[in-house]
Amino acid sequence: MTTKERYSNVIAWFEQNRPVAETELKYKAPFQLLIAVILSAQCTDKRVNMITPALYEAFPSPEVLAEAQPEAVYEYIKSVSYPNNKAKHLVAMAKKLVVDYQSSVPDTIEELIKIPGVGRKTANVIASVVYKVPALAVDTHVFRIANRIGLTRDSKTPLETERKLTQHIPKHLWAVAHHWLILHGRYVCIARKPKCDECGLQAFCLTYTQSK
Repeated sequence: MTTKERYSNVIAWFEQNRPVAETELKYKAPFQLLIAVILSAQCTDKRVNMITPALYEAFPSPEVLAEAQPEAVYEYIKSVSYPNNKAKHLVAMAKKLVVDYQSSVPDTIEELIKIPGVGRKTANVIASVVYKVPALAVDTHVFRIANRIGLTRDSKTPLETERKLTQHIPKHLWAVAHHWLILHGRYVCIARKPKCDECGLQAFCLTYTQSK
């Protein structure tokens, strides 16, 4: 199977079987999603969703969060991974929004990556989910699943994976493809014990077909 055929088959399967795929993070405003995505780094969306309601209530705007001490934020997020660093990033992020962006979340990847705590993955998520910018965020799930299926077999970094995926996936599907791969990795192609018997991508998965 050629790379082009593999991509075509994988895309067709997802379009047929998961036409709607979106973030599982809970939010009501761009500022809240930015908080949630920062917190979700190396942490499950389920855990983030457990703590964000109280966090959103305590710090409802960039102005309020910018005036907070990281120690106060820490008390709300201490059950996530790396809470000390994330508390500092959240306060610094809010200060940046207030000072440089009139308390609004910027709508371009170039501006988003200037914000403390925001890397390329987070910027791509915000740009695509909130502002519908064609972007394909590569997190650990996407990096792992794309490699395992054989879409990006030789990629060594998330950026390399992003470039290969966007080269072969139509631009209008970049945002949903990010969620296709995340959700597939979260519920089917699990890191330690993939549910290959339940997977509809068996025939197109390089790892599976090579194991037979």
